[in-house]
Amino acid sequence: MNNIVAIVGRPNVGKSTLFNRLIQRRDAIVDSVSGVTRDRNYGKSEWNGKEFSVIDTGGYIKGSDDVFEGEIRRQVELAIDEADAIIFMVDVEEGITPMDSEVAKLLRKVTKPILIAVNKVDNAMREKDAVEFYNLGLGEYYTIAGMSGSGTGDLLDALVEALPEMPEAVVEENPLPRFTVVGRPNAGKSSFINALIGEERFVVTDIAGTTRDAIDTTYNRFGFEFKLVDTAGIRRKAKVKEDLEFYSVMRSVRAIEHSDVCILMIDATRGFEGQDQSIFWLAEKNRKGIVILVNKWDLIEKDTMSTKEYEARIREELKPFTDVPILFVSALTKQRLLKALEAAVEVFENRKQRISTSKFNDTMLPIIERMPPPALKGKYVKIKYCMQLPTATPQFVFFANLPQYVKEPYKRFIENQLRQEYNFSGVPIDIYFRQK
Repeated sequence: MNNIVAIVGRPNVGKSTLFNRLIQRRDAIVDSVSGVTRDRNYGKSEWNGKEFSVIDTGGYIKGSDDVFEGEIRRQVELAIDEADAIIFMVDVEEGITPMDSEVAKLLRKVTKPILIAVNKVDNAMREKDAVEFYNLGLGEYYTIAGMSGSGTGDLLDALVEALPEMPEAVVEENPLPRFTVVGRPNAGKSSFINALIGEERFVVTDIAGTTRDAIDTTYNRFGFEFKLVDTAGIRRKAKVKEDLEFYSVMRSVRAIEHSDVCILMIDATRGFEGQDQSIFWLAEKNRKGIVILVNKWDLIEKDTMSTKEYEARIREELKPFTDVPILFVSALTKQRLLKALEAAVEVFENRKQRISTSKFNDTMLPIIERMPPPALKGKYVKIKYCMQLPTATPQFVFFANLPQYVKEPYKRFIENQLRQEYNFSGVPIDIYFRQK
């Protein structure tokens, strides 16, 4: 499990610039891939051998200036609640503003590590101006220039030093698969689990956000055995004030990182909204198996085309990763719940399948011969050999004479062919081209 670091502060102080700089340290999250760009507010970073997840709160603040203050307050409160450490960004050009003082007032009550990053310090004069930020009452500050990256090394040194030690993961001999039920508040996650296990294990209310902490249930019925995880527990009504999109993404980060398959619950009455997409791409970035359940299907007035149309609309939003099982269920009437479990188990099996190198070459090389990569600058790419890498998630490498000339559309073509030949439904896969 990774520590979570939240970047907070008022708008336009450079939170997203720092965020992008941090996550570029990891090649695993590639934002240039079509589709992955839809959620730029979450990523992974590593410094001095310590890995952590980063959340940029700024991307979630929408609306005009007069609502900013309330929004920022909610973001900071939630970041305080959920994150293990907080980077508080301020701007040396504008000095301490009333909104900075408000954020500082919230942060002074916290025992978690808080690091002040004074941005836009790109000369000695501004270095002197930064002294003003001692007045925030949060101790030491770190001067950085987000655009050039100057000073970020010192900030990160202090950050990883301050991060709490995460408990060592307990290695079980025969670990059960972990199926995590995710989705935005009030989509029916707890109702779904209660219906499966046949008891009111989780509190279900109409108040969005009643669910609180990830709770495991070992499920062993109808020939299935796995850990079922709901981000669940009781949340006091008074606390359910924060922006729900940000809440559900923050809430989902830890649960998704620690799962094998994510069962994404969608409320059929509301459709596949931006928030559902954020959670979907969060699971995809983490290379988890994914099953989409459209819940409350019993409440929809249907005609013969309803499910097909609904499914087509969802797949349109998922492009380019459309090879995902989508099932229409009702936690209330228990409609198709076993089918949902079967789909999740199948995705888990797909994710851990291994294809022998000889079989893989016999399948893929004739396809490549029929449709080779397009020539670039008069140079022809020849692919002579391919194999699956011995990794926890499906990754494939193709050895070529000129791998640098293989572009994104051809990679997508290879992935589509691979999915046609082998069942990787619900599983993100990585394809690499390397020098032979």
